[in-house]
Amino acid sequence: MATVEAPDTRQPDRPVDPSGAAAGYRARATLPLWAEVRRQAARRRTQLTLGFMVLLPLIVLIAFEFDSGDDDDNGGGEFGSLVDLATSGGLNFTLFTILVSSTFLLVVAVALFCGDTVASEASWGSLRYLLAVPVPRSRLLAVKLLVALAYSGLSIVLLAGTALLVGTLRYGWSPLRSTVAAEIPAGEGVLRLLAILGYLAVVLLIVASLAFLLSVSTDAALGAVGGAVLLWILSSILDQITALGVLREFLPTHFSGAWLGLLSTPTQTDDVVRGCVSALAYATVFLSLAFWRFTRKDVTS
Repeated sequence: MATVEAPDTRQPDRPVDPSGAAAGYRARATLPLWAEVRRQAARRRTQLTLGFMVLLPLIVLIAFEFDSGDDDDNGGGEFGSLVDLATSGGLNFTLFTILVSSTFLLVVAVALFCGDTVASEASWGSLRYLLAVPVPRSRLLAVKLLVALAYSGLSIVLLAGTALLVGTLRYGWSPLRSTVAAEIPAGEGVLRLLAILGYLAVVLLIVASLAFLLSVSTDAALGAVGGAVLLWILSSILDQITALGVLREFLPTHFSGAWLGLLSTPTQTDDVVRGCVSALAYATVFLSLAFWRFTRKDVTS
């Protein structure tokens, strides 16, 4: 009896890239930047954080409206003088909003965006599946870091932009005033505010990079966010101890208030430059450790 050979159902061998990857595979095509932007935009913490940045200037404005101005609880004090300045124009209202939010609120917002981005994936158990796509670890970190920094910057812009809008509508458009300088013309005042926002963004890179380092080191997003905020607060406390002398200049928060020099006439930029150098140095160290740690980490969740 003649035998009938079964047809050969084997698939032809696919060409393989010299690097070992399958033909057509491009690392840059994995985890597109805009896909991560949309994923983060759909998250509740992103929506609530950005929403609160819009809401805070409105809360401050309402609080000023309920202030009768007849009591002396704040009068005569430094805070009372700042409140008086805040109600003298939109630029001054914006400056006051930045002042009251720069020491804590913006720190928490930046730590939340950068500390939650990787740790949350690990806590959900989806991080290993992202890496199995496969997404190169360095690209995954780079995309998540860029998106987190973008949302951090957006939160700062939303806070200042909303404050400027509602403050101008309520108190009008007038020169920028401060307790450390004479009146600054409105046009120049806008430039000063932009410079202040830029400096704050650079300083907050320390918080962002530290939170990101903690995010790749733990599966607990709350631990990464809280750890970055607590370390920032600890540094602020230590900076108040004058007995530390010159050692205080090496603390991450030592130059965090140097932006006040941008309000003086003429502007004092020495500490601003030192603050930028310090922030970039800390950010470089923390981010380098984050990439080094994650590329060697055994991801099991």
